[in-house]
Amino acid sequence: MNTKRVFLYLLIASVAVSALLGIGVILLGQFGETESRILGTSLTITVMSLLGLACGANFESGRLKLVPIAGIGLAVISALIWIVIIWSNADGSEYVLKTVFTSTLLATAFSYSSLINFADLEKKFVWAQYAAYLAAAFLVGVLLYVIWINNEPNEEVMARIIGSNSVLLAALTVIVPIFHKLSGPPDEKAALENEIESTRERLNELEERLESFEGEQ
Repeated sequence: MNTKRVFLYLLIASVAVSALLGIGVILLGQFGETESRILGTSLTITVMSLLGLACGANFESGRLKLVPIAGIGLAVISALIWIVIIWSNADGSEYVLKTVFTSTLLATAFSYSSLINFADLEKKFVWAQYAAYLAAAFLVGVLLYVIWINNEPNEEVMARIIGSNSVLLAALTVIVPIFHKLSGPPDEKAALENEIESTRERLNELEERLESFEGEQ
């Protein structure tokens, strides 16, 4: 089973659980501590699945292997820590909270980079892709600085920095897909090479499955 399919099944299951809980609350009018924890767990798995889907799709495409692997790993680690916090009676120490916020933030950044990397841009448009990477990295750096180093920042200054960078990042996120459409079809040679590589990976996967079946007999 490929990575993308695993996260897709997790997403479907978590959404189904959240929906059932919501219907139960509406019909029965009861929502206790246990139900809250189940809902929190389900929502955590939903977010992890969305991040994992973006990274898994990029991983299977053969692009930036290290980025999606790191994103998937951090998404799983973040989800596990959040679930432990949800189900434990303790509120979590400051270090644990900083760690889980950091891992969640980095997982989101890697997932975003995986999505942006899907765009096939002409050389004259590539600057937008790199600008999106830089804007995301800068925003993550500022937030990590606030989390770990400056716990009491100047709120007005930080709000201006984060707000302006967020607007820039949002604009670039819209522009990159537009440039992708304007770039037209990819180079035929590069497309053939990518198709050959994907076919080889699929063939290797099928051979491994065949070997596992033969080993069981």
